[in-house]
Amino acid sequence: MPGSRRAKIAYWIFTIPFCLMMGFTVYAQLCLPQVAQVFTHLGFPDYFRIELCWAKVAGLLVLILPMAPPRLKEWAYAGFTIVLVSALIAHLSVGDGPEAWSWSVGYLVLGVLSYLGFRRTTAPS
Repeated sequence: MPGSRRAKIAYWIFTIPFCLMMGFTVYAQLCLPQVAQVFTHLGFPDYFRIELCWAKVAGLLVLILPMAPPRLKEWAYAGFTIVLVSALIAHLSVGDGPEAWSWSVGYLVLGVLSYLGFRRTTAPS
């Protein structure tokens, strides 16, 4: 049954870890010099790293706040998907191995599971 208590629990089981992991990427990209060096290695300018962090914070707030409209949540999921697929493509294009790009695949899988849970909780009855 869409919107049921069980569906909401499943949604949060995937959404909380996804948000925590994406939140950690914000911290890592802003505070860890080795992560900033990865952006340089991938060929991105430094300002892009900062801009990406602000966009992630906005997306995380939209996913976590229950009063955010469903349409806005859809856009947040789309944004996270674009970021994670782009990270995968960027790492593959410079020849990085699985140790560099596998995290984006894992986060993407978790994000998809969170999104599917979101759809089950908001689908019309």
